[in-house]
Amino acid sequence: MSGNEQLERARERVIDAIAQNINLYGVTDSVGRLYGSLYFQDEPMTLDAMKDELGMSKTSMSTSVRGLMELKMVEKVWKKGERKDLYRAEMDWYQSFSDLFTIKWRAGVGANINAIEKSKKELLDLLSEKDIEDDTRLEAEKMMTKLDYALEYYDWLQRLVNSFETKEIFEYIPLKKGNTD
Repeated sequence: MSGNEQLERARERVIDAIAQNINLYGVTDSVGRLYGSLYFQDEPMTLDAMKDELGMSKTSMSTSVRGLMELKMVEKVWKKGERKDLYRAEMDWYQSFSDLFTIKWRAGVGANINAIEKSKKELLDLLSEKDIEDDTRLEAEKMMTKLDYALEYYDWLQRLVNSFETKEIFEYIPLKKGNTD
């Protein structure tokens, strides 16, 4: 096997692993392959070049790139003399993880807090009724206790997410020497 074949095999192995595991971030395998391919490029790529490299349609490629941009895993770059849009992968995996984590968890936390607060309001309205049955009152009070506990958890989770955004997390779990924040 030639040196170039070994390089390509090593590159493809990592791209395959990224594609298989990127679903942890809510991203499809094909989008993971795109990110992995961009990661190993020395120069930014056009949508046409990505389409040719991965064999995806231009529409699918455009949608995938847009999704990666929303997750801050890919950015659009400018190059003098180039008329087509160029894209490159975010090379800082610590930053990519932090961005992905905060984007995904903020959305989930917000939705859950909203649901809990609406439910608590309904339960408070129910508990304020004078003719509420004892067993209904007891169940509502038990549910309120559980919802209060859930809100404590989401407060903790918000603070954890904040620690990624502020990079405070690296005070507790430091980067290895040679990595920057």
